[in-house]
Amino acid sequence: MSAPEPSNPTTTLSRGLASTLAGPDFRRLWYGQIFSQLADKFYILLMVFLITHYLVISPLPGDGALAEAAASINMPVENKKDLILLLYTGILLANTAPAMVLGTVAGVWADRWPKRQVMVFSNGLRALLALLIPLCLLEGPTWLGLSWGYWGLLVITFLESCLTQFFAPAEQAAIPLLVPGEQLLAANSIYQATSMGATIVGFAIGEPILSLLHHLLLARFGNPGGEFLLLPFCYGMAALILARIDLRETLSAISDQSLWREIGEGIAVLRERATVRNAMLHLVLLYSLLAALSVLALSLATEIKGLGPNQFGILLAMTGLGLAGGAIGVAQIGHGLNRRLLASTGLATIACCLVLLGQMSGQLGITLALCTLLGVGAALLGIPAQTTIQEDTPENVRGKVFGLQNNLINIALSLPLALAGGLVSSYGLVPVLWLLATMALAAAFLERPWQP
Repeated sequence: MSAPEPSNPTTTLSRGLASTLAGPDFRRLWYGQIFSQLADKFYILLMVFLITHYLVISPLPGDGALAEAAASINMPVENKKDLILLLYTGILLANTAPAMVLGTVAGVWADRWPKRQVMVFSNGLRALLALLIPLCLLEGPTWLGLSWGYWGLLVITFLESCLTQFFAPAEQAAIPLLVPGEQLLAANSIYQATSMGATIVGFAIGEPILSLLHHLLLARFGNPGGEFLLLPFCYGMAALILARIDLRETLSAISDQSLWREIGEGIAVLRERATVRNAMLHLVLLYSLLAALSVLALSLATEIKGLGPNQFGILLAMTGLGLAGGAIGVAQIGHGLNRRLLASTGLATIACCLVLLGQMSGQLGITLALCTLLGVGAALLGIPAQTTIQEDTPENVRGKVFGLQNNLINIALSLPLALAGGLVSSYGLVPVLWLLATMALAAAFLERPWQP
C-alpha cells in the first residue's frame, strides 16, 4: 500500500514526538486518551475478576440450559475453566456488538456535533454507568443457570460500548485538527503507543490493583468494594481533561439528507480512494487477529506453569509492549519507508509469531518474547494504515469514515470472538493459531512487497 508522504516529514524521533507533544491541546487529548484507555483495560479485567470471584462459585451447570446453549456453539462446559471462558466470551461479545449497529451512525453524528463535547459526555456517562456495577452482585433470580448479576453486567457492558462508538470517531477525527500534516505519523505513533502502553499497565498491574483495592482501600471501614472506584475515577479524569481542549473545527450542517445517504458519503470515500480502502482492510484484519488472540490468551496462559487464566493479561501486556516499541520505531524511521513494505513485513511477523506460539506453548519466556514480537508486527501494519486514512480523507467526512472504520473493525472482531473459544475446545489451540497465521501470511503476499 503506497500513499503520499507528508510534505515536510520529521526525520528523527526527538523532532517527531517532541514537536507533536509540544502542542498543549494535543497533549490534553493524549492525557485524556491515557485515562480512557486505562479504564477500558481495567473494565475487562474487572469483569474477569467478578466472574472468577463472585459469579463462578456455584456448581457447574451440568445438563441445564446453560450447558445445552454452550454445547450448541461448540463450547462444552466441563470444568470451571470452561465456564469462565464462556462467560468471558459473552462479555467480549457484548463489548463489540454495539459497533455492528452504531459504529457508522455514530460517525455521522461525530461530524455534526462538537467533537470535544462528544468526547467529554461519552466519558462522563461511562463513569456513571461504572458506578452501577456493584449492584450486579446483589442476590437475585437466575436465568439459564446464571445469576441476574451476570446479565446485568452484559447490559452495562453493552451500554458502555455504545458510548465508546461515539467517543472513538470523535477522538480519531480530532487528531488531524490538532497537529499539522507533517506530524500525523508521529501523532498516530503516540496514539498507538499510548493505547498499547495502557494495555501494558492495565493488563499487567490491573489485577493486582483490583485485588489491592478490594482488600485494603475500604475493607478497614467494613466495605471491601474499593475495586469499583477505579473505573469511575479513570473515566471521570478523562472527561475533565478533554473538556479543556480548544478544538477549532468545521461542523457539518444538519441537512435534510437521510441518515443512510450520509453514511453513503463515507462509503463513497472507500470506493473512490484505493489508499483509504486498503488501509481500512489492513486495520480490519489486524484487529480481528488481535481479538482472537485476546481469547486464545486464556488458553495460552492456562498451559504455562505459574500463570493460569487470571494472569492471561500478562500475555496481552507483552503484545502491547511490542506494539508500543514498534510505534516509536515507526515514528523515527517510518517516513522514509514504503508503507506497502511495512504492511507486508508486519503481517509476515504476525504469522511467524502465531505459528511459534503454538509450537512453544507452555514455555513462559519464549511465549512472552513471541507476544512482544507480534506486537511489533502489529505496529508496522496498523500505524501507517491509520495515518493514511487520516491523510487521504476529507475533513468534512472524517467522522463518517472513522465511524465506518469502527463499524467494520468491530463486525470483524465479533467473528473471532464468537468462534475462537469454540474452535479451541473442538480442535485444540495449535490448529487455531495455524489458521490465523495462514490468514496473515496470505495477506502479506497479497501486498506484493517484491514490487517497487
